Amino acid sequence: MAPIRIRHPKGASTIDIDLENSTVQDLQQKIREITDILPSQQELKSGFPAKSLTIVPELPLESLGLKRGEQLIVTQKSGSAPLSAPPPAAAAQSQAPSQLRDEPAPRNRGVSSSSKGGPDTVPTDAGVLVHRVVPDDNSCLFSSVALVFEQDISKASRIRQIADAIRKDPDTWNDAILGRSRADYISTILKPSSWGGAIELTILANHYSTEIASIDVETGRIDHFVPSSTSSENRCILIYSGIHYDAVSLAPVEDAPADFHQTVFPVIGADERSDPIVKAATELAAKLRAKHAFTNTSTFDLKCEICKKGLKGEKEARQHASETGHTDFGEF
Repeated sequence: MAPIRIRHPKGASTIDIDLENSTVQDLQQKIREITDILPSQQELKSGFPAKSLTIVPELPLESLGLKRGEQLIVTQKSGSAPLSAPPPAAAAQSQAPSQLRDEPAPRNRGVSSSSKGGPDTVPTDAGVLVHRVVPDDNSCLFSSVALVFEQDISKASRIRQIADAIRKDPDTWNDAILGRSRADYISTILKPSSWGGAIELTILANHYSTEIASIDVETGRIDHFVPSSTSSENRCILIYSGIHYDAVSLAPVEDAPADFHQTVFPVIGADERSDPIVKAATELAAKLRAKHAFTNTSTFDLKCEICKKGLKGEKEARQHASETGHTDFGEF
């Protein structure tokens, strides 16, 4: 373990972290614990004069070139709302500050505000489709699924236990499919700092015997994760921003309490174009796209600072690091 000194808006702190075996995401999580600044809002600088660091969460911590005893300057990206205050529409709700820090009070329902003081919505013949924002805390996929199927975001940690499905089915979830050893994958996904993705959505669709449709904000693409053992007549919908998952729900009227929201819907029509809920969710994604509410990690322009090779996106950076051992990248 190596000490890293952090200068941040609340003062100065020192954290201990394994420089060789940690990821950038691990560092961001430790910074969040000290500063309350969410990983997606963190801006990191080091050196003298201070230089901004290129953040690719899944890369090894070595990619930042940090050394034992180094000092980092941590600030919150401009335009980000301070975490110590709730959003405007939630100012009168006593639970709001704890929700923002991901310390959920019982029955955290996850109805969040847009910049205009209310959630982004799309009207339908059956009611209003609502964007349900969950905390940006590396557990967003599990929080969204907990909101949809359990109506309780605080059960996200329990949803992570679906890793048992990987443990019990070594034929389906082998090392080749997982991209690493089964033991390593299971250990990693159980950590609260680890993101979930397509593998977890596939397992959760099977667990709940319900299709999970994920709509990509940037492209409008819909990925369908369906139960393998049965034909599902029901579907839920998640919104994916590139680095974050949220849920959607259907309210009878725009200001209806969360208890009245519907989160699982019958599949209607032969394809998604004829399903009114999917169509409305696609419109909701388009509204978010118009606000540029997405991050494209696949189109980062990166450069290896060691061999100067140009790289496109996180995937190429990971591959280059694996092939060459180079972990010092810059954005250009």
